[in-house]
Amino acid sequence: MRIVVVASLAFSLVNFRKRLLADMVACGHEVLACAPEEDREVARELRTMGVSYRVMPMARSGLNPFADLRTLGWLVGLFRAQRPGLVLAYTQKPIVYAGIASRITRVPRYFAMVSGLGLAFGEEGGRWLRAVVALLYRIALKRAEGVFVFNADDREEMLRHRMIRADANVVRVPGSGVDLDHYGAAPIPAGPVRFLMIARLLHSKGLSEYAEAARRLRGRYPEAWFALLGPPDPSPAGVDAAQVEQWRREGAIRYLGEARDVRPYLAAASVFVLPSWYREGLPRTILEAMATGRAVITTDMPGCREPIDPGVNGYIVPPRDAEALTMAMERFLLRPELVARMGGRARETAVERFSVERVNDILLSTMRLRADVPSRPSGRGAAAALAGVAS
Repeated sequence: MRIVVVASLAFSLVNFRKRLLADMVACGHEVLACAPEEDREVARELRTMGVSYRVMPMARSGLNPFADLRTLGWLVGLFRAQRPGLVLAYTQKPIVYAGIASRITRVPRYFAMVSGLGLAFGEEGGRWLRAVVALLYRIALKRAEGVFVFNADDREEMLRHRMIRADANVVRVPGSGVDLDHYGAAPIPAGPVRFLMIARLLHSKGLSEYAEAARRLRGRYPEAWFALLGPPDPSPAGVDAAQVEQWRREGAIRYLGEARDVRPYLAAASVFVLPSWYREGLPRTILEAMATGRAVITTDMPGCREPIDPGVNGYIVPPRDAEALTMAMERFLLRPELVARMGGRARETAVERFSVERVNDILLSTMRLRADVPSRPSGRGAAAALAGVAS
């Protein structure tokens, strides 16, 4: 079968979906991946896997109707020329416009992977924006053969806004999964406790709360350090460089810039922190930190709370609560023995529930991309059949 995979970020194809794409090729399928950037490194890596790559015109953020119509037109042209048997799209704009293009061109099978509902359904999203996005999803997903979600909250939210039908084939998967060989367990570094946050520089990722907690704790624990790793975000919701520099000058946080390979930074840290109030799916950074053997502090938000057993492999705090975040971080400073104990349990959780092999088995089985996979039950039956695997 010819498969087209549509993404909003080229690097995500090799960072989040590499094993899935490789498995598709190994099953004998012809795979074409699309994303907005001219990324030669990604294109080269995909070629070595036997995956073709096309650059598509798409503005990752914003609701410019002319730019979005161009994206839709390009996808319609691509699907008509390539005649794929199946299209898989993930993240908001690819899901919407690949879904509509699939309907226009009568692609036989369309699947959407909802890795999070994003800003439109979070605190920053207004009623008008939610209504527009919900309508676009409704149109795009009307004839989808399956919709993958990373947490139960997103399914309920999509039903509430009528983005999907009540009988839609919604399958819950444990996130993108994590390659447990690539993200191997790393020993806890000796010395003072080191906190690390990895995220795009968005206010909704909890950067201000993290900086405030670090500022409070630095005064009482001057030997501890608090690091931040992540790329700037050009959207209006992004944290500007001047603010990050101010936090650095104050001595609150150490800004490490951005990196494609986060493993050395996780290995150098003691505890991972993600105080997000963004509408996450299931943050891959949390899974990578847990696979490395790091305890996690995160918020009581959809997706973020999914892998955390409070007091066992990490702590959950209320969103936008710098005081609660400070108290959770201080527990590790007062009792450093918790770092290794909870980090070890975090690794166990990653192994038991979030391996990429487990995730890809659900995806490939649902999409019937293996020769030995029987036809799926329709509607709610499919979700029920996989519920035990995905829960």
